[in-house]
Amino acid sequence: MLARALDRARWTILWERLWPALASLGTVIGLFLAASWLGLWLWLPAMGRLIGLGAFFLLAAAAFAQFLMLRLPTRTDGLRRLDRNSGLPHRPATAIDDEIAAPAKDSYAVALWRAHVERALRAAKTLKAGTPMPRLALRDPMALRILVAVLVVATFVAAGGERIKRIAVAFDWQGVIVPANFRIDAWVSPPTYTGRPPLILPGLRPGEPAQMAAAVAVPAGSTLTIRATGIHLDVVASGGVAEAASTVQTVGGNATEERRFVINEAGAATVHGAASGDVGWQFTAIPDKPPTIALAKDPEGQARGALLLAYKLEDDYGVVGAQATFKLATEAPNSPAAHPLYQPPDFPLALPQARTRNGVGQTTKDLTEHPWAGVDVTMTLIARDEAGNQGQSAPFEFRLPERPFSKPMARALIEQRRILALDADAQANVLNALDALTLAPERFNMETNVYLGLRSIYWQLARAKSDDQLRDVVGRMWDMAVHLEDGSISDAEQALRSAEEALRQALERGASDEELKRLTDQLRAALDKFLQALAEQMRRNPQQLTRPLDPNARQLRPQDLRNMIDRLEQMARSGAKDAARRMLEELQSMLENLQMARPGQQMDGDDDMMSALDELGDMIRKQQQLRDRTFQQGQDQRRQRSQRGQQGQQGQQGQQGQQGQQGQQGDQMGELRENQQALRNRLKELMEQLRKRGFGQEQGQQGQGQGEMDQLGRAGEAMGEAEGQLGEGNPDGAVDSQGRALEALRRGAQNLAQSMQQQGMMGPGPNGQPGRLGPPRAQQDTDPLGRPLRGRDYGDDTTVKVPGEIDVQRARRILEELRRRFGESFRPSLELEYIERLLRDF
Repeated sequence: MLARALDRARWTILWERLWPALASLGTVIGLFLAASWLGLWLWLPAMGRLIGLGAFFLLAAAAFAQFLMLRLPTRTDGLRRLDRNSGLPHRPATAIDDEIAAPAKDSYAVALWRAHVERALRAAKTLKAGTPMPRLALRDPMALRILVAVLVVATFVAAGGERIKRIAVAFDWQGVIVPANFRIDAWVSPPTYTGRPPLILPGLRPGEPAQMAAAVAVPAGSTLTIRATGIHLDVVASGGVAEAASTVQTVGGNATEERRFVINEAGAATVHGAASGDVGWQFTAIPDKPPTIALAKDPEGQARGALLLAYKLEDDYGVVGAQATFKLATEAPNSPAAHPLYQPPDFPLALPQARTRNGVGQTTKDLTEHPWAGVDVTMTLIARDEAGNQGQSAPFEFRLPERPFSKPMARALIEQRRILALDADAQANVLNALDALTLAPERFNMETNVYLGLRSIYWQLARAKSDDQLRDVVGRMWDMAVHLEDGSISDAEQALRSAEEALRQALERGASDEELKRLTDQLRAALDKFLQALAEQMRRNPQQLTRPLDPNARQLRPQDLRNMIDRLEQMARSGAKDAARRMLEELQSMLENLQMARPGQQMDGDDDMMSALDELGDMIRKQQQLRDRTFQQGQDQRRQRSQRGQQGQQGQQGQQGQQGQQGQQGDQMGELRENQQALRNRLKELMEQLRKRGFGQEQGQQGQGQGEMDQLGRAGEAMGEAEGQLGEGNPDGAVDSQGRALEALRRGAQNLAQSMQQQGMMGPGPNGQPGRLGPPRAQQDTDPLGRPLRGRDYGDDTTVKVPGEIDVQRARRILEELRRRFGESFRPSLELEYIERLLRDF
């Protein structure tokens, strides 16, 4: 029992003597770690690091000296601690271990000693060694050890993944003894897409003074490369300069170290310990501005319904991609949310060059097959540069061009198709419309195949349960409408458009010569089929050949189109991709404007009637907008009257505010009245033009033309009533009158269109457009493709330059080889100096 207590006491005494020495050594080590992780050695030069490390070594030696003076506790020290900590009288632990000093013959002394020992043994159960008490507070009254511990934890977190690296820097004394043969080179490589050459920076050689170079402006994203031979690189980056990679290569016994940094923002890079001072470079980053794109002119619809976009592009380093995005125009806030079946018809835009810095581009896209054709949309153009920056144009609201259908059944199908595609919840309404179209087919002389096709679509729509099934119905409605309008020629026309689009995409992505040849052959075949379909349609309608040709109209032979495709293929295979793209755009534009004689083709004088019908449609739209504004004005008046009734007890200041609001309302009502008067005047002018064309006069005697004039007259009377009611400040009555005017305008437009169709003014034609190839020759200075007549071949286009990518790549390979040889220190000094001059002059 005494032995166990004695062991505990001796271990306790040993810990009390050992712990102060450990605490001193731990404090020195913790202070070193905190200074390292804080980055102290990164800020100090090589000599400063050496001095600092020596100071820490002396502190550690002083702390370690306490271990040398450490004395192990003896048995006597343990007994004394037991007697002292137990608090018992007569030192029982010492008594148990002690021996009697009197002679053993003295029986009285021995008996007394035994009694003393027995009493001490009974007290041995209560012997205590106690807990260790190093008394560090006496040695460190300021508790600096706690402060060092807090610093170690904080700097450990702050150092992150550079903990080992920052500690190792303390032992890097390079620069105290500089190598006799070393060199440091640095250069900046701008991003490839900027087209800027590399920039050689001042380096360092033995015997040259170290210095900080002046700030250099470089494009953001440039790469700083620092290469050292015969010496270790200690680089500190600050600001917007971040390290990207580090490599070490040994050639001929000499180690070549290379560090790369990315310059994102203004910052600096400094090399420590390479000489008596530091060598560094400062940078300012030139930001890569986002590209800009804007419409050069309003979007235009082509003869076959394609959309023509002209746009301006600009970027500091070049636009590499652009696209047009669409969304439906803003609807009324209280209208229920629709469930469209199709995504917006977004499409990429063609660029004037592969990397356009400043130019005007043009793209023709056929969206007539997309269900959004004929819908009011908001278009935004987006441009993108190679760095990923994007710029967009201001939103532009317009109506997507649609293919005009002249046959009533085809028009009705397209209308119901659009309704179903924009809102799948309108399935029941479309079913009712399709059912109505097939009522009493014998009375409307409906062909059997048309009736069966409509009923098939009706039952397919009735059984459709998913969006995919509804989209199948939408596709069938389009196919049937196109077949009703054009017959077999629609398939050839679609194949031609697909071939044009495939070739355009191949030119944009830089396809191989084999693929370009295959696609141009497909385009030739599609063009031949299209021309054959046109010829077949003319053969089936020989009455069109009896019409006299316009002597000023210009004719185009199929061989001209084939020659153009041959030139396009030659340009693409010779590397002039930009010229080939422009040639394809011209071919596409020519085919858009090409109009062959078709049944029911309208004559030259009927353009005025089509313009009149278009103007009437514009008037209907503006009258609807004016009615909406009048209705909103009426709501505002009722709301303000309600507020005045609740605030009837306000003072003079409130009355003045009400008078100001009333004055503002009067101005708005006056503006609405002026707009209504302007619409009424436009309607009167339109009716006068129609009367000059014979509508409502001679034609009225035969029962034609009178219906539309009566309806337009009623619309004018309703507009006059609305104008008077707006002048009296009665918006509610004006809304009713404007509604009657709208209804009369719609009926008049419908009757006018029917009258024009009966008179042969709106024949099916190619998309309902005139059948001329262009304006009179006497008024033109262009060829059949709409280009100026310059008396030169298409292949002589000198405005397009083939990009010198091969030369650029060869120059970069030469530059990299020179840098590699420049970093090989084993080469003769004369050769290295020559390579250095080449790099500076490159």
